[in-house]
Amino acid sequence: MPGPKPPEIILTDAQRQGLEKLVKRHGTKQQIALRARIILLAAEGQNNTVIARELKTSDNTTRRWRGRWLDMQPISLEDLSVEERLEDLPRPGPPSRLTADQVCQIEQMACEKPEKGGRPISHWTGREIADEMVKRGIVDQISVRHAARLLKKGGSSRT
Repeated sequence: MPGPKPPEIILTDAQRQGLEKLVKRHGTKQQIALRARIILLAAEGQNNTVIARELKTSDNTTRRWRGRWLDMQPISLEDLSVEERLEDLPRPGPPSRLTADQVCQIEQMACEKPEKGGRPISHWTGREIADEMVKRGIVDQISVRHAARLLKKGGSSRT
């Protein structure tokens, strides 16, 4: 027995052209291209299950992006472009307490050999890099776990 019919998406010519352009453009992020394909298929009248199967994604993903597109349809393209409609929403949680300058200093330090800082090790560890950040005055304090995440994200001196 089929489920409820999903809400209909009606695209303007400008919206359709914008979505098709995103799908065809080589520089488009893959997640944006996928979301554009979802909306284009939804506008053709496909239901969420068919779209999910065709694009090898989940029904939840298809349902979410159909819903987000419909929520943003009243907003004009001058105020919110087609690509901006397909971007991720801001993540919850507090903003980072590290400034861009601090992040740059941490990344630069992670690229250096630990011996430069007088550390008798060959590779940075979370504990060592946290201690070095405090020693150099980049931060007042930082947990070993957070330092390790930054080290992993920013790269390390494995040369």
